[in-house]
Amino acid sequence: MADFAVSEEKNRWLKTRMELLGVSEADLEERFVHASGRGGQHVNKGSSCVYLKHLPSGLEVKCMESRSQSLNRFLARRYLLEKVEALSGALTKKDIAAEKLRRQKARRKRRSGAKYAAAAGETHPHPPPPKGYGVQAPVPPLEGEGTQDELS
Repeated sequence: MADFAVSEEKNRWLKTRMELLGVSEADLEERFVHASGRGGQHVNKGSSCVYLKHLPSGLEVKCMESRSQSLNRFLARRYLLEKVEALSGALTKKDIAAEKLRRQKARRKRRSGAKYAAAAGETHPHPPPPKGYGVQAPVPPLEGEGTQDELS
């Protein structure tokens, strides 16, 4: 396997990951095509977009994130390995993140439901404000002044 324009550690990681998932370089069909989108002449002039196909599974990946062809080759392999891993039924990082988000939303929904279930018996749509918040105590009348009822 060729070394890509990334750190030696990332190259080693990619190699071990490919071995772990049983993907070899011989199983991959790689083509370089012109990228599209932002970048102008830098993107359109060279073939920096990498098209990668895993022949045994038929999975395809197209990567044009960088202007560097070597970096795109590395990223395409990484994306392809994620797809192969997802196809094998193993939990991927995306699946774990989605599960975590689902649990957070469920917890928020439970807490919100409990909060408003306690206030369901009240006629007001919102719970009353805490004591001493925005409510002033009635001012006692001064000496010699009567109440409104006495004055009428």
